[in-house]
Amino acid sequence: MTLSWPDLTARARRVRLLLFDVDGVLTDCSVTMGAADETKTFSIRDGASLIWAKQCGLEVGLLSGRPSEVTTRRAAEVGISLVVQVAGNKREPFLALLDARGIAADEVAYMGDDLADLPVISRVGLSAAPADAAPEVAARVHWVSAHPGGRGAVREFIEFVLRARDQWDGLVARHLD
Repeated sequence: MTLSWPDLTARARRVRLLLFDVDGVLTDCSVTMGAADETKTFSIRDGASLIWAKQCGLEVGLLSGRPSEVTTRRAAEVGISLVVQVAGNKREPFLALLDARGIAADEVAYMGDDLADLPVISRVGLSAAPADAAPEVAARVHWVSAHPGGRGAVREFIEFVLRARDQWDGLVARHLD
């Protein structure tokens, strides 16, 4: 679903909540399982951008279709308290989240990569996908990253949103001080 630059920018300016899938978006979709533990690899740059988004006044959350202690731990490391991990359809938890937070669907930006994300992607004001998302997802989102999941897609999307909101240059300036 291709939108014009002014349309994308207008949608980004309405965003109050940035919501992300985890596996395939914040990670490269790999999970390594040992006898007693699980590991995932997260991008430090993606993590930094999650923190920056919060510093710029956006609420940030995770909506994962696969419960994982590693996800809980990573969320805590980057200061994300809004973490919803469900096994199954994401539509109902997403709608419950909107109701609990008093946020309209068009005030949410969501990045997902696979079919389980479609019920959320079809409802939000600004939808995005990593470069390696399933073709059925990439064809239905408003914006597609040049980077794959777990390798900078989140950072690029957050930068896009902050630029559209005229907040990026101020963020860069704060790092120069």
